[in-house]
Amino acid sequence: MKDVADVAAIAQAIEHYRQAMLSADKAQLEALCMDEVFFGHTSGLVQTKAEFITSVTDGKTVWKSLAFEHPTTRLVGDNAISHFIFIGENESAGKTNALRFDVVLVWHKQGGQWRMLVRQGYNKV
Repeated sequence: MKDVADVAAIAQAIEHYRQAMLSADKAQLEALCMDEVFFGHTSGLVQTKAEFITSVTDGKTVWKSLAFEHPTTRLVGDNAISHFIFIGENESAGKTNALRFDVVLVWHKQGGQWRMLVRQGYNKV
């Protein structure tokens, strides 16, 4: 039963992450990410927690739509690995960008809450 509850809690955290990206919700992103978060992009750019949150909330990029398709999660003790397909459209520097790539998240259970430790986007070859 604990595994089912944990997987459900992570699914909810993934949805909160999606919603926080769409609404540029700094408080929600702060709550979801561990201070040590490693945030990797498909381009190879790696951001700290502060850099990632600033990039979502500074208004330079506005998300028009965002879906996380086919999410899966595996538990590994107090850690979990999630995967989904990231599909979104944003506006940045006056241009509309359509994005589709895979994402792996590593979650760590801290103080009874699942928090993001690693986020890595990648393109399948």
